[in-house]
Amino acid sequence: MTYPSPAGAPACYRHAGRETYVRCTRCERPICPQCMTEASVGFQCPECVAAGRRSQRPVRTAFGGSPAGQRGYVTIALIVANAVMLGLSLLSTSNANKALYGQGLGGLLGGRTPLLDQLAVIGLGRFSDTDPTLHGVAAGEYYRLFTAMFMHYGVLHLAMNMYALWILGRTLELALGPARFLALYLICGLGGNVAAYVFQPGALSAGASTAVFGLFAALFLVLRRLGRSTSSVVPVIVINLIFTITVPGISIAGHVGGLITGALVGAGVAYAPRAYRTPVQAGTAAATVLILGVLTLWKTAALLG
Repeated sequence: MTYPSPAGAPACYRHAGRETYVRCTRCERPICPQCMTEASVGFQCPECVAAGRRSQRPVRTAFGGSPAGQRGYVTIALIVANAVMLGLSLLSTSNANKALYGQGLGGLLGGRTPLLDQLAVIGLGRFSDTDPTLHGVAAGEYYRLFTAMFMHYGVLHLAMNMYALWILGRTLELALGPARFLALYLICGLGGNVAAYVFQPGALSAGASTAVFGLFAALFLVLRRLGRSTSSVVPVIVINLIFTITVPGISIAGHVGGLITGALVGAGVAYAPRAYRTPVQAGTAAATVLILGVLTLWKTAALLG
């Protein structure tokens, strides 16, 4: 069917007064230059372009994630959240300088603050002789297992973890997509904090390093799955493990727990079969969280018993 213009020539079906001899390659309706969208062969009209987009499957990464991860928004948001929490931690104390530096690692690390005491991981205990209240995960403060990954002992502690997160996070968020990367990060942080609770319940531990160690393990598995070299990752993991074991005051259980959790969840994400990718990935994450929950309840019963 043609759409005659006043002069008798075919006219654009959307702009009746515009003569044209170009037709949409899909529906064959005449279209003017304003309505043309270049296709692999010829041009298409706006309606056919829209219909084609609706029929196309959304683009996904090799692991099923959204390509929006290339922008790194989740990584940036996590860094901002950690920085904000350090600021709030400093506001909660009367001696901000002491909270920023002057404690561990030859005076480079900061000290405790009232907010850190309330949000870091500890099994069961009192923070002062004047406070008769027992605090800790075993006292029902299970939120500590989550909040501790956003708390830090001073600016150097924060800077080291955020630098690692910036490097690892952008790579993994690009490969996995924002949702899968965020789930991986949070579960790794939770896993490291649960390990700290189970094996070092008397210590007050905090920091994003539990999640960061998990990202190291996940990156190793992602690179292996993609057939890429892991030679740049393995030495960094080994060096960080040596640093964890040899430097006093570092939560060995938290770092190793995060690493193991990252390996478990990372394996499920990286090696899930394509046909059942999302269910296997979600199931692996859920199973890991369930195991962490069981360990938490077991340790709580042991401390209270």
